[in-house]
Amino acid sequence: MAKKAKSSKLKAVKIRLKKGDNVQVIAGKDKGKSGKILVVDKEKNRAIVEGLNMITKHQKPNRSNQRGGIVNKEAHIHVSNLMFLHHNKPTRLGYKVQVIENDGIKTVTKQRIAVSTGEVVD
Repeated sequence: MAKKAKSSKLKAVKIRLKKGDNVQVIAGKDKGKSGKILVVDKEKNRAIVEGLNMITKHQKPNRSNQRGGIVNKEAHIHVSNLMFLHHNKPTRLGYKVQVIENDGIKTVTKQRIAVSTGEVVD
């Protein structure tokens, strides 16, 4: 009997965080630190946070960087290790869906809310 090949697809996780959100790291080497999200990669479930998870990268000289050398830059952090900051307190995010009917036309709005307070985030 032949073995099945393992799928290289990653498990999809609902990412409620967006670019520009203030987040706090809840696990890892930068635990307790906070910053602003610069990039969210929904396919890999990772985000780059400003000033956190810094790595040193050895870069070859090229046209934009004539000298090359060692460069400090942010690395990706898994979104499960990040928590949204609402009023400077980490909280989970949820969604609130409202259906508004106006003259027989239904309009659906979806808003992010802070689970701890129930307040609308966006």
